[in-house]
Amino acid sequence: MVDPGQLLLLIIASGASFIMAWTIGAGSSGSTPFAPAVGARAISVMRAGFIVGILGFAGAVLQGANVADAVGTGLVGGISLTAPAATILLLLAAALVVIGIFTGYPIATAFTVTGAVIGVGLALGGTPVWPAYIEIATLWVLIPFVGGGIAYLTARLLRNENIPERYSIPVLGGVVGLILANIPFTLLGSAPSGASIAATIATQIPVAPTIGAVVVSILFALFLTILLRWDLNSDVEAAQQHFLLALGGLVAFSAGGSQVGLAVGPLLAAFNDASLSITIPLIVLLIFGGIGLVAGSWMGAPRMIKAIAQDYSSLGPRRSIAALIPSFAIAQTAVLFGIPVSFNEVIVSAVVGSGFVVGGAGMSTQKMLYTVLAWLGSLVLAIGLGYGTMWLVQVVL
Repeated sequence: MVDPGQLLLLIIASGASFIMAWTIGAGSSGSTPFAPAVGARAISVMRAGFIVGILGFAGAVLQGANVADAVGTGLVGGISLTAPAATILLLLAAALVVIGIFTGYPIATAFTVTGAVIGVGLALGGTPVWPAYIEIATLWVLIPFVGGGIAYLTARLLRNENIPERYSIPVLGGVVGLILANIPFTLLGSAPSGASIAATIATQIPVAPTIGAVVVSILFALFLTILLRWDLNSDVEAAQQHFLLALGGLVAFSAGGSQVGLAVGPLLAAFNDASLSITIPLIVLLIFGGIGLVAGSWMGAPRMIKAIAQDYSSLGPRRSIAALIPSFAIAQTAVLFGIPVSFNEVIVSAVVGSGFVVGGAGMSTQKMLYTVLAWLGSLVLAIGLGYGTMWLVQVVL
């Protein structure tokens, strides 16, 4: 028998989780994946918001387990998040993201949720998990340099007149194919995080699993390379648009896999902590969060898509492709290791990097400075408010 008071708290926590998922869909996962494509005029703002919602839901269900578990149980040691704590931190983080949406500045969702979880957890008497913090901080710091650097080099490659696009774009497609063949999917394999396409197919080949996975990965990459080369032979401009939209779709899918954990991770911890006579499978929570992402993408993402696409840089197809490739790779790295990552930071860094190939034309230095300050400020503010609010609640109650 479930205690009515406890059940009420879990319902409130679920509502807060849905609100957080909505704000993520309207902000980071819903707005950033197709922003370069919109900037390159490959797709309209409204159509981008619709498609990103569908793909974000798929990513949430198929790849959301790792980050959800890390956010719910891996940020503070010695305690488990309770339903009241999950409600407080989710509402707090969602409020900060909403402020970012309506002010036009992309607040980093991962910063706010991570900060709120840490602040609330420490107020409950938990201990810092320094190895996890170092791992997270390292990735956050590296993203602008790695993502921006790869985007810059890729843009330089695509603009090099000595290397025709009929060669450079298929090679980049092969690189994307290698990554795609090796990313984990929940429905594949027996592990909680799933298995990759290459690893799954390799089990059916009469060779060592590692060798089989390598062979499948190479064949997958060659297939995409040949497909892109064939498309380029038909129409170069149309092939660029096709590749750009495909990359936007992959980034949108990856965004769902990474970002849904920020919304349902605390909720997962709350359900695990509660003395319920029933259990809620993680897949159900991922579907729940995915629905929230879809709602946010359809209702609120167009505003932020327009802001990112137009305010940061006026991109053409080649620079947009250069921005999306490292974004996809970084997102999947974060999903693989269960690290909460901000898609605003990922995309904006790649957009800036690709923009520098033409001297940073179209980018506002002041806008970028305010954005970075908003990211850092949201992290510090979320930790402080999370700790203070939870401490006050414990004192009053």
